[in-house]
Amino acid sequence: MKLQQLLSYTRRAIDDYQMIEDGDKIALGISGGKDSLTMLYALAHLRIFYPKKFDLEAITIDLGFGNLDLDPIKKLCHDLNVPYTIEKTDIAEIIFERRKESNPCSLCAKMRKGALNEKMKAIGCNKIAYAHHKDDMVETMLLSLIYEGRFHTFSPVTYLDRMDLTVIRPLMYLSEGEVKGFVKEYNLPVAKSPCPVDGYTKREYVKQLLQQLNEENPGVKNRMFRAILNGNMAGWPSIAPGTPKRKL
Repeated sequence: MKLQQLLSYTRRAIDDYQMIEDGDKIALGISGGKDSLTMLYALAHLRIFYPKKFDLEAITIDLGFGNLDLDPIKKLCHDLNVPYTIEKTDIAEIIFERRKESNPCSLCAKMRKGALNEKMKAIGCNKIAYAHHKDDMVETMLLSLIYEGRFHTFSPVTYLDRMDLTVIRPLMYLSEGEVKGFVKEYNLPVAKSPCPVDGYTKREYVKQLLQQLNEENPGVKNRMFRAILNGNMAGWPSIAPGTPKRKL
């Protein structure tokens, strides 16, 4: 996928759900994975010509595993003229050594988001962008159906009143395959996750299930995504007035 197509999808999502306003200072949660680096690249370039002016701050929460090389990401942020902060934490020690969690993902996610929200507030950001794409939204919906018995996934825009922060998800119209294609095309410096349970989670199980369903029923992933967009889920914002129906 070329940059022009990436910017088209990203701007479409931002416009459809009114994700960005003039004067926003947006934190980018950078894990080092393919999704967050693609989002960084997209918003850094969109910032140049988007009619509403906004600033960016890239932030990585270092969980403390000790084997995450972030130097290539520092260089990328420098080249894109995006300030970059690495916030060191002892989350890994707390979860795997002190508490010895058998199912660490939920607690880790909460602690990581807490550290990220605190840091972005400290540097004056009013919004945070997460790099969830179309596949993530469908996988979360399936997780909710299978394990909670409800039709639910995260919203394109979410206001966190306790933190006075707004979460946006500008990659929501991109598939994981398109993200992978973009990373390969532009040789983005993806950092492998040092987490020992990476790839052994319920989400990974659902990812594989969705892939099988889509192979056996071509197009089912897109139909599920369309069902999400049309599902009138609680907490979802209304699409901007006059927005044409999208073919996704």
